Amino acid sequence: MQPVMSVAEISEFLDREFPQIHAGGRVYAIDAISPGEAVVRLSANEMHLRPGGTVSGPSMMALADLAAYVVILAHIGPVALAVTTNLNINFLRKPEPGDLVATCKLLKLGKRLAVTECGIGGEGEEEYVAHATATYSVPPR
Repeated sequence: MQPVMSVAEISEFLDREFPQIHAGGRVYAIDAISPGEAVVRLSANEMHLRPGGTVSGPSMMALADLAAYVVILAHIGPVALAVTTNLNINFLRKPEPGDLVATCKLLKLGKRLAVTECGIGGEGEEEYVAHATATYSVPPR
C-alpha cells in the first residue's frame, strides 16, 4: 500500500489541526513515511523525564499514539476525525534520556478500523524500550 501523504504534508496538517502538540516546544518530528510504515521522533527534554532521569511512560504513550496517527494519515489522507479507540503499551526497559524513535506499521487498514504496531527505541539502538499496538476508528471516506 502506497502512502498518499508526504512527510511535509502530514507535518503541515498536524501544525494546522493540532498545534497543541508543539506547546512545550517542537519536540516531535516525522522522520520518514514509506509503504505501510512511519517513523516518528520524540526529542525528549526535561518535561518528558521522570525522577531518576528516564523518559516517562506518558511521553512514550503520546509518541506511540502520534506515530499511529501519522502512519494512518499517510495512507488515508488528511482525516482529522480518525480517533484512537484503543492503545496498549508494554514498557520493556528503562529508556535513557534523549531521542526516542517510534517505528509504526499498519497491520490492518479497513473501511472503519485501522490497527497499528509500534516499536519504540533509543536512537541507533536495536532493542525496543516499549512496544505498542493501537486501533483507530476511521470515519467514512
